[in-house]
Amino acid sequence: MNFGRKAAVMPSPEQALPGRAEAMTLQNRHAVSGNPLLPPFPAGLQQAMFGLGCFWGAERRFWQQQGVFTTAVGYSAGMTPNPSYEEVCTGLTGHNEVVLVVFDPELISYEQLLQVFWEAHNPTQGMRQGNDIGTQYRSGIYTSDAEQQDLAMASRVRYGEQLQAGGFDPITTEVQPAGEFYYAEDYHQQYLHKNPNGYCGLGGTGVRFDCSG
Repeated sequence: MNFGRKAAVMPSPEQALPGRAEAMTLQNRHAVSGNPLLPPFPAGLQQAMFGLGCFWGAERRFWQQQGVFTTAVGYSAGMTPNPSYEEVCTGLTGHNEVVLVVFDPELISYEQLLQVFWEAHNPTQGMRQGNDIGTQYRSGIYTSDAEQQDLAMASRVRYGEQLQAGGFDPITTEVQPAGEFYYAEDYHQQYLHKNPNGYCGLGGTGVRFDCSG
């Protein structure tokens, strides 16, 4: 799904595109669940954010999980405000393609979401996932609070040990507090539901993540 310059190096603030003040206009309805994409969300729900390559297939992995209220794809962990998909693909926004996951912690835990994240992609490849090359395909966990940060960091250590035992390179996943989430264009939302034969480059390592610690 990538086109334009395949940048594998983060731009400097001086190189970053200026973006715009206007947010993306969306149809505020999840194409699978019918739930809203935009806040405010019902009380008691929590949010998580993950980047694991092309966000089309990544979003599908999360909306399929019982206990997930809604999902949305967008851009985060970069510099350009309200970027377009074409701008993100230049590599000059610094953003990652991410999935926002709104979930009920009574039905699915954050560590179970981490298991989906780790097992759905190869987190050892740096600025790429398979043939998708660029800064927007890097592996990343963007946390909502200190508890998520601690759990994510611990999971990275644990899964890194499991991967290295299986002969893989060290994990390159970035783990950091979530910044601004910019919703992607409407046609990207739940893309593989709208286009069942669409591209999905997601592929895991085959190494299971043990979420029990």
